[in-house]
Amino acid sequence: MGASAQGHVVTLPDGLQLHYQDVGTGEAVVFIHGSGPGASGHSNFKQNYPAFAAAGYRVIVPDLPGYGASSKPQTVYSLDFFVSALGGLLDALDIQRCVLIGNSLGGAIAIKLALDQPQRVSRLVLMAPGGLMDKEQYYLQMEGIQKMGAAFANGELNDAAGMRRLLSLQLFDPALISDETVAERVAVVGQQPTCVLSSMQVPNLASRLPALQCPILGFWGMNDKFCPASGAQTLLAACSRIRFVLLSECGHWVMVEHRELFNRECLAFLAEARA
Repeated sequence: MGASAQGHVVTLPDGLQLHYQDVGTGEAVVFIHGSGPGASGHSNFKQNYPAFAAAGYRVIVPDLPGYGASSKPQTVYSLDFFVSALGGLLDALDIQRCVLIGNSLGGAIAIKLALDQPQRVSRLVLMAPGGLMDKEQYYLQMEGIQKMGAAFANGELNDAAGMRRLLSLQLFDPALISDETVAERVAVVGQQPTCVLSSMQVPNLASRLPALQCPILGFWGMNDKFCPASGAQTLLAACSRIRFVLLSECGHWVMVEHRELFNRECLAFLAEARA
């Protein structure tokens, strides 16, 4: 597999090259991964997106810029930079309307795209999304965020043992981390410039949440060490047409730790639009 399952590559007008999977036919469902070092769309969602393709959806799984097999420029990795890149990919694929499924940073990207281009997003699935609190006040206090930043800056993730230590913070049960996922991420992390994490800027979007118009399904693990599960209350209080699944014995990766429940709940949520 290498760094990521071999997919397609598109070059955006600004020269950015984005690598992505494109599987199945039907309404487009776009999976947006998080910011963990070495992440890619496939390594985050390989146990999920095939089920959506099998259920009759066209599944798009991009590697965000700075990640996977996409371009990794020396730039400021702001939320708007990611949203612009994702919008450019959808433009290139002529996808006018889609479902967005986002985890962590990917959740913040999904929220921002739905706010900026509401006509483009039919439904949102958010798993422990970022962008709901002030970075300094909350996220930088989280054990997972602190250890992730330090390990990446110190070059501790370039071997399997170091990467497995970091990924064990993502899950309530570290035994669920496969050797394949560790290898996939080690292959990517050595190519990532330090600015991918050091310059990352995700504003607090909480005040804008009431403007979200589409139906929303949320997931959060109560043992999340990266994004505090109190964010679920923030979303539920601010958004209309929203429901939430909160899980005990679950960390930051609901789609890995509870993949069958996640796939089943998401597909039921999407099927409502077909009824």
